[in-house]
Amino acid sequence: MPRTTHTVVNQPPPLTGYDVYTADRALTAAVERHVEPESVAGVRAELTTLGRAAGSAQVQEWGAQANAFPPRLRTHDRFGHRVDEVEFHPAWHRLLGKGVSAGLTSSWTRPGGQVRRAAAFLVWTQVEAGNTCPLSMTHAAVHALRADPGLAAVWEPLLTSEVYDRGPGPAERKAGALIGMCLTEKQGGTDVRGNTTRARPLAEDGTYELTGHKWFCSAPMSDGFLVLAQAPQGPTCFLVPRVLADGSRNVFLLQRLKDKLGNRSNASAEVEFDGTWGRRVGPEGRGVATMMRMVTATRLDCALGSAAQMRQAVAQAVHHCAHRWAFGGPLRDRPLMRNVLADLALESEAATTLTLRLAAACDDGGEQARALLRLAVPLAKYWVTKRCPPLVVEAAECLGGNGYVEESGLPTLVRESPLNSVWDGAGNVQALDVLRALRREPAVLDAYLREVGAARGADHRLDRAVKDLLGELADLAGVEARARRLTERLALVLQGSLLVRFAPSAVADAFCAARLGGEGGASFGTLPHTLPLGELVERALPVG
Repeated sequence: MPRTTHTVVNQPPPLTGYDVYTADRALTAAVERHVEPESVAGVRAELTTLGRAAGSAQVQEWGAQANAFPPRLRTHDRFGHRVDEVEFHPAWHRLLGKGVSAGLTSSWTRPGGQVRRAAAFLVWTQVEAGNTCPLSMTHAAVHALRADPGLAAVWEPLLTSEVYDRGPGPAERKAGALIGMCLTEKQGGTDVRGNTTRARPLAEDGTYELTGHKWFCSAPMSDGFLVLAQAPQGPTCFLVPRVLADGSRNVFLLQRLKDKLGNRSNASAEVEFDGTWGRRVGPEGRGVATMMRMVTATRLDCALGSAAQMRQAVAQAVHHCAHRWAFGGPLRDRPLMRNVLADLALESEAATTLTLRLAAACDDGGEQARALLRLAVPLAKYWVTKRCPPLVVEAAECLGGNGYVEESGLPTLVRESPLNSVWDGAGNVQALDVLRALRREPAVLDAYLREVGAARGADHRLDRAVKDLLGELADLAGVEARARRLTERLALVLQGSLLVRFAPSAVADAFCAARLGGEGGASFGTLPHTLPLGELVERALPVG
């Protein structure tokens, strides 16, 4: 008879077969807070459907496959003709198709669409983050293309379509389209005004011939690309289609794919333009301003993406510790582990609450909301994306050696976690943009203080933090060197005010104590032991 060498015990079940949306109490509360009452039932049904898909074993397997089998560049066919194609595993197309059909590019067409879409983005990113890159750029590109009503009339219905039409073809013949971006160059990085790609006007008004090299082309399989190039009057934005109106391929020479730390499922390429046809978007010389029309959307997506990764890391850690026993009981009940899990859950809830509030401001669209977004989006992008990597690493540690094994999914999250801090302007860029907004647009500070002031008097630590912040804002000596500190304080005070207003008292009290009152330490797991830590852990359990 065969001998049994071991029996598998004390291993948590996989976190599958659950509803990612309804299992997230902070997210469901934020959605129901920010959508119109008459829409709550419909939005809940929509997000629950997506949440169940995201929590299913099949869709999670798609995410694992998309990362295990990264894209491949095919520059030529077997006869030597250039094809410049990127080949993806079928799982990538399934994920992208599901994201498109779930409305992650169509929020502009529905009332309350930004909150709906933000929640869906937060849910879907937890499956696999790479496929959200083209979804995010396509969503944001609508704003830029509206600078040219003629272009918008053709492209906006395609970008907001809920049909994933993956085949190449002229825009006029497609049921849906995706947009990529080609902005940065070898010599410039964030300093896009120094770009050297040239645009020569052609006979047809608004059309140009582009020549140059782009160091990063995001989502190179897309149907069109927003490109910055130097026209006669300065940096200008262009729409470059992959396929021209007559069905022929535009000149879009893919040089190589980047070998990235994370985001392995998604292709990022170097591309050359050599007589490439482009259509101007907005006035000549106003390319940076045209691109800035979409910055609120892309930067908010960076913060949302990090909030999603934080939530998934916390869900995995709490789930593991709820089922793993040590020293006579579940790990989550050990006092020190409970402190770690509660601290992680607190950070995750603060990120979700902040990003959904900003999505609601996007839906509002009023003058006050726009002023708030001008300041709060870069500070949220800065702070939430900065908090993501240490949280994800700590969450992986909660699984011990299991969290260091690829099959757990935590290593993928760890590799992905720094990305949103780098994309669309790294930390210094965001902090300096916060300073720029404060200096040039007085209304933004007023909007911020009105938002924070809604919680005045509810917690003495928050009130003191606001007072200290105003002192920092009054003293602008050496302010550029202090930009990160100032941005961090602005973010923490805003998060604290939102939690005091909207979160359970246990969450708000813990945040104000640890993040504003100086009662927490530099690492996770240093909350005051007198707080109701068990309530925070219980709230974070992925049950739904």
